[in-house]
Amino acid sequence: MTSRLNPITTPRHELRAEKARRNKEAALAAFIGKKAEIDEMLARLQALSDDHFNCAPDEAGWAMVGTLEHYASLLKRITDSAFGEGEHAR
Repeated sequence: MTSRLNPITTPRHELRAEKARRNKEAALAAFIGKKAEIDEMLARLQALSDDHFNCAPDEAGWAMVGTLEHYASLLKRITDSAFGEGEHAR
């Protein structure tokens, strides 16, 4: 645990620098947490895809096609946003 600076005896520029440092550390921790969350979701999706979305070949029908089309459209929104494509083109 880091000690806090005394706001009465510490110069203002040092207080601002310490606040900026703590804010940057918090942002980094939040970023790493969200990245781990996304990585976990991607791994689960990959495993589901590897298992053909729990669909046996004799069960593949238009309902499953519709489900995959829905999944693909949601993922397209994400990839378009992440890569600046589609409606998010720069």
